[in-house]
Amino acid sequence: MKKRVYIDGQSGTTGLQIFDRIGAREDLELMKIAEDKRHDIEERRKFLNEADIVFLCLPDDAAKESVSLIENENVKVIDASTAHRTNDDWVYGYPELSKAQREKIANAKRVANPGCHATGSIATIAPLIRMDILPADYPLTIYSLTGYSGGGKKMIADYESEERDIKLSSPCIYGRSLKHKHVPEITKVCGLDLTPAFLPVVDDYYKGMATTIMLHSKLMKGRPTAHEVWESLKGYYQDEHFVRVMDFEEEKPANIYANKLAGTNDLEIYVYGYEDLIGVTALFDNLGKGASGAAVQNMNIMLGLDEKTGL
Repeated sequence: MKKRVYIDGQSGTTGLQIFDRIGAREDLELMKIAEDKRHDIEERRKFLNEADIVFLCLPDDAAKESVSLIENENVKVIDASTAHRTNDDWVYGYPELSKAQREKIANAKRVANPGCHATGSIATIAPLIRMDILPADYPLTIYSLTGYSGGGKKMIADYESEERDIKLSSPCIYGRSLKHKHVPEITKVCGLDLTPAFLPVVDDYYKGMATTIMLHSKLMKGRPTAHEVWESLKGYYQDEHFVRVMDFEEEKPANIYANKLAGTNDLEIYVYGYEDLIGVTALFDNLGKGASGAAVQNMNIMLGLDEKTGL
């Protein structure tokens, strides 16, 4: 029997991307609510309780409301909002964190899908903490470059308007309060004792993300070289399909372009540096491994399917 899937918030950017990834699959039945019923609570309640698995692609408060409407204990939920990412009752949806994390996702009824900037940060920081290379109290700074699609429909419309403001042609540094909504999940999931200084930048391209941390070997345990950090990350992810640590380039490392992995669910990690300075960059699609692709991967795991299905 086909598993029934409902996307609550199917008209948003993430919802549409999930639909594109699973709409043609023959192993799933995609439940579609009538356009004029999308905001009808009782109609949504019916769909939420009849599905085998639900994607929540909504603002935080609306996501919490949707969860409150679910009375069927067999319904599994993947929340793409920020609402439950630091909630201990929800499993964090980054399966590559560890074998134990993948098992938790497989057995979970409630999974919080990671944020896009958080995905890039956690992919590099968490393994270094877990391998006891990076101290939990390291004063981390994170620089994350993203395409404008991550800002949702309004930002997409602003960037793609024929009469757009000329300033949108240049990189935009935002989140200067240093209180970006992804920081709490980065801090919690990585096990950090110090809140990282996080700075996001949006630029004039549709999708793709490059999240970078810069490290001083003198402040790390054992004072590792860039090559040793590369070896450690290479070993950590050696059995993963979607996350790959790229070859170490000793001399004149090639440029990294943030939109390279657009349209994929892949994440590539680059390590580089010299003497006591080390850089680590996670490259991926902010709408793929940073959002809808990750959500579909988590759905596959929760339904006992090959996690690569449809990706």
